[in-house]
Amino acid sequence: MKTPGVAVMNHASGGGALRAPAGDIAPQHWEGGPLDCGACAYALLRELPGEQGCEPGHACMQDIYARWIDRFFRWHPALGDEQLEHPYFEVRAIAARHASVFRLVAMIDDPDETVRLQIALRLPLAQLSRLATDPHREVRIRVAQRLSPVALATLRNDPDYGVRELVALRLPLAILPLMAGDPDRAVRMRVAQRLEMPALLRMANDAEAEVRRIVAERLPAPLLSRLATDDDWRVRWEVAQRGDAATLHALRDDEDAEVRQAVAERLGRAANREVTQLGVVHG
Repeated sequence: MKTPGVAVMNHASGGGALRAPAGDIAPQHWEGGPLDCGACAYALLRELPGEQGCEPGHACMQDIYARWIDRFFRWHPALGDEQLEHPYFEVRAIAARHASVFRLVAMIDDPDETVRLQIALRLPLAQLSRLATDPHREVRIRVAQRLSPVALATLRNDPDYGVRELVALRLPLAILPLMAGDPDRAVRMRVAQRLEMPALLRMANDAEAEVRRIVAERLPAPLLSRLATDDDWRVRWEVAQRGDAATLHALRDDEDAEVRQAVAERLGRAANREVTQLGVVHG
């Protein structure tokens, strides 16, 4: 019985040595079993040298291994259009990387998400929204990365929090407040990192301390006093980094040592500045 590698080498293509190093993945047809170059539509390429041709175990469209398929289409990108309906999903997905963008719209409903993922990466923006309701999250994530900011509003209620996180990072600020009540903490954190006043102030009452901490990082200093009594020490610590003098004095006896230390350090720096300024005036 011949091994797949021997079967390829003994085929009537000249029996040239394979480039794949010893111990590497042996050539195998995507449906299983050895490759049969004679049944391939591109059999004549075997006769051409180097990157003008093809090479089982190195650059082959019929192999099960995606790396060999990818190399084949990198050598012959013009053949991408011809293989968009190939029965093996890896061939369709890799061919889609090289095919004309005008052919990709017809593949939006491909049954395999790997193919649709490649379509989402290259589809013209005018057609990209058609993949906004794709059943696979990775496809929708790619859509969220590429859609125009205004068009992203259609994905702000996506069922996957990872998609909504991307939307929160790119949505126009004018409509970002619509996501301030998102059910997922990670999404609201992204919103708090970008939101402007006065919408940011409303997030000071968020149920999650990590969200309130981000709000404390970004609120105007005169408004930080409302977070000086927050239940979480991390929020109060952020307040201590930026609060005004009245807020700092309110935190001097905070129950948490880290907060008290932060207050003491800021008050100490302020006192040193005053001493320095007095020295300059009286010097």
